[in-house]
Amino acid sequence: MKLNWGTGIVLAFIGFIAFIMYFIISMSIGDRFDNTLVSEDYYSEELKYQKDIDKLKNAKDLKIKISYKRTNEGLRISFPEGINYKKITGKLFLYRPSNKQLDFETAISLSNSYLLIPDERLVDGRWNIKVDWQYNGKSYLFKESINY
Repeated sequence: MKLNWGTGIVLAFIGFIAFIMYFIISMSIGDRFDNTLVSEDYYSEELKYQKDIDKLKNAKDLKIKISYKRTNEGLRISFPEGINYKKITGKLFLYRPSNKQLDFETAISLSNSYLLIPDERLVDGRWNIKVDWQYNGKSYLFKESINY
């Protein structure tokens, strides 16, 4: 039997189709490839996400928003002026995308209208800041990506 270009192309297509079929069947049947896209408790997770959306909306409605500034002492996160900073509660979470060991979370306890994160705690680079705070029974959320 002579092998020409047409026969080679047909055999290549058959080989490719066989490989794709093998790949699809092994991914569908194999327990090792459990690829469920929805979590078991997706409804409660959606409610939590909706609460975050509501908190972001509350923060957006503020006349004066949270601001941040790099100082010689560290990162200074200033809360809105005109509110009693002693009534502010919540948590601050700093996430470092490139190194999980540098992530940290701290409770908000203010003695001034700002929160200072010491320079020793932060290394240069990208950080994601998430401030989840409450004031007078209303919840707010501030999210920002910064380069420190």
